[in-house]
Amino acid sequence: MDLSVMFFGADDASAAGRPTKNADGASVAGHTAKYDDIMAITKAADRLGFTAVWTPERHFQQVGQVFPNPALLGAALAVATERIHVRAGSLVLPLHHPLRVAEDWAVVDNLSRGRIGVSVATGWHSKDFVLAPDAFADRRERAWRDVELLRRLWAGEAVEFTDGTGERVAVTSQPRPHSPVLPLWTTTSGSPQTWEAAGRMRTNILGATIGQTREELAEKIRRYRDAYEQAPEQPGTPPRGTVTLMAHTYVGVDDEQARRSVGGPLKAYLKSYVAQTAANKGGADGRAGALTEAQLDTLADFAFQRYLSWGSLLGSAQTCRKSLADLADLGCDEVACFIDFGLGADEVLAGLERLAELREEL
Repeated sequence: MDLSVMFFGADDASAAGRPTKNADGASVAGHTAKYDDIMAITKAADRLGFTAVWTPERHFQQVGQVFPNPALLGAALAVATERIHVRAGSLVLPLHHPLRVAEDWAVVDNLSRGRIGVSVATGWHSKDFVLAPDAFADRRERAWRDVELLRRLWAGEAVEFTDGTGERVAVTSQPRPHSPVLPLWTTTSGSPQTWEAAGRMRTNILGATIGQTREELAEKIRRYRDAYEQAPEQPGTPPRGTVTLMAHTYVGVDDEQARRSVGGPLKAYLKSYVAQTAANKGGADGRAGALTEAQLDTLADFAFQRYLSWGSLLGSAQTCRKSLADLADLGCDEVACFIDFGLGADEVLAGLERLAELREEL
């Protein structure tokens, strides 16, 4: 099983302009320190042998406020590292013209000498779509359609689009990428239909352990494998797709120390995420926004205890070893270790060192 590092963002919006200390101990503005920490953690992950680093696309929210463009940040990470793969986890495809996606990621692919990957998401938060308001209603159909376009553009095929005069013109994406095939994932928040769609398109899949039982996840992986096997071949795709699962991760000295360290930050992150979900006009039913502070605390504590019981890598090396073995039995090929849910950079780096030792044992 491969182990990767995933950033998804836990940020205090009020701290954006205040000086803080980065991983090197220097005092810098809040968001500058966050980027310094991302760079330091990614360099450590590169040195320690992790497979990939994933950065998301988020807009206009507290959670993930420093991640508006995974290609832009990915270019910086590509030139600062030597072997780790640089991936978008995820790119909200309906917000972008597919030509722009092909161009941007071809740059990162060249800078990294072929170490990129892109997980395509349909998007979910209504506020994100102020960037492309007409794309919200049919965002799923647009995303699945543009996956095929991305593959054609990456391969160097001339594709027709409408130009500024309203005429149809054939366009070939430039620059040409370093890699002949674009490694693609499909991101799912848990819908069985998305798991099957990923299989039919013969993309890899990026999911998460949270929000579902072990049995539910096993069934979704089975459906994905069946759909992938029955789908027509796509040029350059492997005979078997990669199942990547995101899991909250912190390997502590022992279980007690790990739980003590992650309890406060993770519960605060969960409360912020609930608030973000409640503000989504495209899916919220208003109930989350009506919760009192005490109810939010109870909900966060319940979710935290559930993470400890299954689906996370929160605990001692022995506890995390058992969790990884369980995920491998489910059919997981790669764990994207979600590390920036509120811990300080020093704690993240220390946990990463212990996780690397565990990876070597496995």
